[in-house]
Amino acid sequence: MKVGILAVQGDFEAHAAMLARMGVEHIFVRTRRDLEGVDAVILPGGESTTQWKFLVEEGLDEGLRVHAARGGAIFGTCAGAILVAREVSHPAQGSLGLADIAVIRNAYGRQVASDIRHEATALAPAPLEMVFIRAPIIARTGPEVDILASSDGKPVLVRQDRHRRHHRARIFSPHGEPTQREPCEV
Repeated sequence: MKVGILAVQGDFEAHAAMLARMGVEHIFVRTRRDLEGVDAVILPGGESTTQWKFLVEEGLDEGLRVHAARGGAIFGTCAGAILVAREVSHPAQGSLGLADIAVIRNAYGRQVASDIRHEATALAPAPLEMVFIRAPIIARTGPEVDILASSDGKPVLVRQDRHRRHHRARIFSPHGEPTQREPCEV
């Protein structure tokens, strides 16, 4: 498996370090051509408006849609969750629209309200560390989206497998990169 990591802004180096520890081949994605030959793409945390602008300017938005349409997986964390959502609010912004979810940007509060939580998941018996840094809330999930973990009654880790008009995606609303635990399987 070869994983591409959007390397525009945000802590993409931490995702690369985790994949290296796991022995997973990976590359940094900065151009549409970088998507060639990757099986999965990580859209890391950061500033979603900046990342979206870059994706559109470089044609990566269409490249990612093609990747998803051919069955490629996408794992979006924090800003990446915003980028894959079908609906984005507070304020509205463009997105790839690949996952049948609605998100509310920065809904967990300002930078000073950042916190770390440990929550149960459907993936493993041990709680998962969740780092909330201006994270979006997943306000709605479609019928094809499985909720794998919640915090304060709100979904924070969801899975959407390819089905008709939807694409394979894993979405984690907090930051996944600061933790030392291995990320969810994309």
